[in-house]
Amino acid sequence: MKKFAIMAILAAVAVMSLGCISPPEEEGAAPETKNISEKEKMPAKISTLRIGYQPSTHQIAEMVASEKGWWAEDLKPFGITEIKEFEFPTGVPEMQAMVAGELDVAYVGTAPPISAIAAGLPAKIVAAVNINGSDLVIRPDLAFNGPASLAGLSIGTFQPGSIQDTVMKNWLMENGVDVSQVDIKGMDPGPAMSALFAGELDGVFLPHPSPSIIELKGMGVRAVASGEMWPNHACCSLVVTDRLIKEQPELVEQIIKTHIKATAYINAHPDEAAQIYTKKTNANITEVEHSVKNWDGKWISDPRVQIPSTVEYARIDYEMKYTKKELTEEDLFDTGLYERVKGTE
Repeated sequence: MKKFAIMAILAAVAVMSLGCISPPEEEGAAPETKNISEKEKMPAKISTLRIGYQPSTHQIAEMVASEKGWWAEDLKPFGITEIKEFEFPTGVPEMQAMVAGELDVAYVGTAPPISAIAAGLPAKIVAAVNINGSDLVIRPDLAFNGPASLAGLSIGTFQPGSIQDTVMKNWLMENGVDVSQVDIKGMDPGPAMSALFAGELDGVFLPHPSPSIIELKGMGVRAVASGEMWPNHACCSLVVTDRLIKEQPELVEQIIKTHIKATAYINAHPDEAAQIYTKKTNANITEVEHSVKNWDGKWISDPRVQIPSTVEYARIDYEMKYTKKELTEEDLFDTGLYERVKGTE
């Protein structure tokens, strides 16, 4: 992923650099080529906003804002005439899309942006989306007796550099378990569940609603929640490109306002939120309602809550050699926009 990201960023930089090169002025050149107005120098405001998200109950806020028409209604005064939404199975391909310039905004796990930003992606976390919300699920015929009992087992989870990969490996290490003794397989949630159902995995560590789906089908038993592995750990976040923050900060502030409104709505109307999620993803309403009622996650919007665990993720990623440098809070967050929004309420 890092190699892809670096290549994409270098290519983008090369293209931008070429775009900045102009031929030397020739004597007698037409006046219009010499005198560019200040208006013409200003960057063009975007009219289409491209939002990435994943089919997880963690990110229902994006779906509520879409279903209620809030993205279109709230952003129209800022010149946005079209909202394009793109679904991704996990955060790694979502960040690859942002690196390639295909997304302006991303609802994504907090860990994948660390690798992307470390590789050069100009973007920041501007709001929180949720904390906790994943479960380790083990085959019903296996006994779970703590982290050490996973030695020799095969566990499917998201790819290296994801929230789930980082939380699980850190949990194992903190409990004295050699990570190499657990066969951790990086997989998308669909293939991971299929492999578990086929008996090809001993367990999975996935975000909701996957654990509830497995449990209700009788194919696994929830062994431990991610909030037990790492209390109140950052999970999904709202990431926005630096370009949008710099060129249209008022638009970004409204994006945050709409996200806050959607988050508050979910917490006040969880049953309706489950219905919206079901409609958006064609999921089973019983499984989604079970997930919403039984997960250990919490929908939030304040990015400051996520700073401690996110900075710790960055340290772990560096130690695991997922990144070549250890990122800081300043590298990863822009909380000023959120603070301004909350200050005007």
